[in-house]
This record gives sequence, C-alpha cells and structure tokens, in this order.
Amino acid sequence: MRVSKKYLAPALIATVALTLAGCAPAVDSGSGGDDLAPVDVSVITSQTGPLAAYGEAYLAGFDAGLDYATDGTGTVDGRELNITITDDAGDADKAVTAAKDVIGQGQKIIVGTVSSGIALALAEQAEQNKVLYISGPAAADGITGVNDYTFRSGRQSFQDVATAGTFIGDPAGKSVLVFAQDTAFGQGNVAAATAVLGGQGADVTSLLVPEDATEFTPFAQQIVDAQPDLVFVAWAGATSGAMWEALSQQGVFDSVPVATGLGDVSTYGAYGAASDQISFLNHYFGGATDNDANAAMVSYLEAEGKQADLFSPDGFVAAQMVVQAVREGGDDVDAMIAALEGWTFDSVKGSITVRAEDHAMIQPMFQVSLVADGDSWIPELVTAVDADAVTPPVAE
Repeated sequence: MRVSKKYLAPALIATVALTLAGCAPAVDSGSGGDDLAPVDVSVITSQTGPLAAYGEAYLAGFDAGLDYATDGTGTVDGRELNITITDDAGDADKAVTAAKDVIGQGQKIIVGTVSSGIALALAEQAEQNKVLYISGPAAADGITGVNDYTFRSGRQSFQDVATAGTFIGDPAGKSVLVFAQDTAFGQGNVAAATAVLGGQGADVTSLLVPEDATEFTPFAQQIVDAQPDLVFVAWAGATSGAMWEALSQQGVFDSVPVATGLGDVSTYGAYGAASDQISFLNHYFGGATDNDANAAMVSYLEAEGKQADLFSPDGFVAAQMVVQAVREGGDDVDAMIAALEGWTFDSVKGSITVRAEDHAMIQPMFQVSLVADGDSWIPELVTAVDADAVTPPVAE
C-alpha cells in the first residue's frame, strides 16, 4: 500500500494503491501496452475547518466502501484504484484549485466535499472539463440535475424536509419556520421547505443566521415571538452546540414544536434536557439498518478504531459508485455516466437508485428519537420512511 506524501492525512490513508490479487483480462492502458493501468480518483473534502468532522466520517466510509465493493482487493477488474485526498478546508477556491490540478494531470474522476457551495463549484468544473464528479454529504438540492457530469452520494435537502413533514401530519394551514444558517445549505433547506411543505398548504417563513454568528440568544427569542406550528432547524458545523443551548435557555422547546436532523455522534449530547422534546429526522445512524452492507461497514470501521456516523454512508456509496463507473465504463467518462444512470444497488441504508433523469439518489430516510443512556443520549429508530415518500421531483 502506497501513501502519497503530498496528500497525507493525519488519521486517514491518502492513497489506496493495492496491487492485483489475481488474474484478469488485460486492459489497454492507452499507451499501446498490455499493462493494467491504474485508475486515478481524486477525493476533495474537508479535513480541517468547520466541517472537518463530517469530512472525516465521509472518508472513513469511503475506505470501508472500497473494501466492500472490491472484495478487499482495492482493484476493479485487475486495475488498482489510486486514491488521492485533498483537504478543501471548507474553502471553494482551494477545492477548485485542487480540481483543476488533478484534471490537468488527466484524472477523470473526482469525488467528495461536505459543503454545498463547494460542491456546486466542483460541479461547474466537472461540466467544463467533462469529468465525472460525485459529490459527498453536500445537501443542496441545486446539485441534483445541475449537469450531466455531476452525481451525488448522499441525500438532499428535499429529502430532509419531506421527512420533517412527516411529523406534523397535514401541513395545510400550518405555519412552519425554517431556522438555519445563511449558507447554500441553509438557503437550500428554505427552498425545499417552501417547495415541499408550502406546496402542501403550509405557510413557510425563514430565520437565517450569519454563518459566522456565535451569539444565538436574539434569534432564539425571535422564534419564541413568532410562535409557529413547527420550527424546522437546519444547522451544520461547530456552532451547533451553542445554538441548541441558546434555544433551550430561551424556552423555545417549551413554546413550539421543533424538528431537526439528527447530527453526527458528537452532537448527541448537545441538545441537553431538550433531547426528548425534539423530533429528529435522520439520514443515518449506526443502528438505523440491518443489512449486509451496513454490517460490513460497521465491522470495517470498528476494526479501524472508528464508528459508523452520520455521513459514513455517503463515503461508502461514493466508493460503490466509483467501482461501478470504472467496471462498466473503463476510462470513458460518457460510459461511466451511463453506468451510473438508473443504477439500483444495495448499500448501507438499503436499496438505492440513481435516478437517470437528474441523478437524484432515491433512498429511505428515518424518524429517530434520542433516549437517555445513563448520563448520555443515544439514538433509537422510530420508523424508516420509505424512499417513495420522500422522493424529490425531477430537477429541470
């Protein structure tokens, strides 16, 4: 196994270059020889910055997914997968520079990023340069259908909001306040709530907070004053704990119903005494499903001293998609795209379909509660929400 010093990560192997573990038909390397040419795959995501924890979970899941999808060989039809990892640090300019660098080297597959704004910037590079791009946990709906070259490996905001909508029954005539950061992710959730719940008759308003805000008391008081029928909180990053504390201190949970997405493992204790007062929609937690892929991922991560987390499946799915693209498409980007469009496969969350029309990921979601476990809180599955119930409309 080689480690690329250029992209060395402190806790993650930056280059996976496993040698052929068996015989397979020779693949033309493009140089006229019969050598099995490696396939270069560039992963661009946050290893530092406010979303570093999400990037770490994504990368760990990607590692597990490669192991699963290649039966532990790290190869596809005898071709080694040469994976390099670049830290975008939550900065779109850094991500675009990294993408241009690897594209200039002739690489045709880019995956990753947890930031919606960065994903949209990388999608633009993919279209301009005709390379395959598979975004990571970035949730903005605008990524779906943005161009023919861009796919996603996680859920999108519409699916979050549609799952939140299952908590309030018939939304008609009810007021829904979206409380979020003023980012592409937050704005995407407002748009999704307006489309999903507003389209069902709810009155949707928003309260957007500057991304660099650290004091949330005034915003919490505005929520109390508004008295909506439901507050949908869409939040990401290191300020989550302070935000939830402010909502609790200002009595938001005693005043209005609150629904939000259950975050990563590190946030399970962040909701404090309000933990059992919040309705949690969920993309994934370690006990959400019981299938072979999930068991394999959990086992792999535990062997590495890690645990399954919110965005582990996004990395796992991305690895499965890379293997599918290479196996069916070889070095031809158009053939890779064709191999992924309409593909249905079993993964950590269950059966997933890449919708051919716009590359949306059709997948189940979950309702979850937090329950006391001694001095801490742990998630407990309430119900799985069928993929059809949260399927986004085809992007145009």
